[in-house]
Amino acid sequence: MSILFESDRLRFRLFNQEDLEVFFAYRSDPEVSSLQGWPEPYTREMAEKSLAEILAVEPGVKGEWLQIALEDKVSGHIIGDIAYKVLSSDETQAEIGLTLAKAYQGAGYGREACIRLLTYLFDECNLRRVIACTDVLNTPAQQLLEKVGFRQEAHFIDNLWFKGRWSSEYWYGMLQREWKVLRESNGW
Repeated sequence: MSILFESDRLRFRLFNQEDLEVFFAYRSDPEVSSLQGWPEPYTREMAEKSLAEILAVEPGVKGEWLQIALEDKVSGHIIGDIAYKVLSSDETQAEIGLTLAKAYQGAGYGREACIRLLTYLFDECNLRRVIACTDVLNTPAQQLLEKVGFRQEAHFIDNLWFKGRWSSEYWYGMLQREWKVLRESNGW
């Protein structure tokens, strides 16, 4: 198990083949997947292919998503994943994304995971800017991004054909200098 870093309740580690069942379970849950970017229904074969692609990614490759397993320190269970990619067009910027199993939503894990990933990206990798996007129907994601200090930068209306409908998106951003102020004022 390759641990990248930790927070109070979570280990951030690379996925391994033994994670397939739990990965498939939360990613195939319609309540989790309905506003995520993968197709529905999410089949076991899709999970196997996705996990194989995740395992093939070398950490630190510009333009490639690095999916990081979120493991509860007490139980040892995977509760979801968080991901980032350094933009191929600008290596001073990254995009992030998060998925949590339904049982772990609303308990502060998403906030904790985002804060720790932002600490890594801004403080350890010295990135200049981090972005995130979410479907306008995903109110919990919007609230989470705003709680950790992202500001909404754009509202794209009907910009994406998504799961049989036109979807609108909110795009969020945060600069390193904004992060430093937030970290100091919140004790992160």
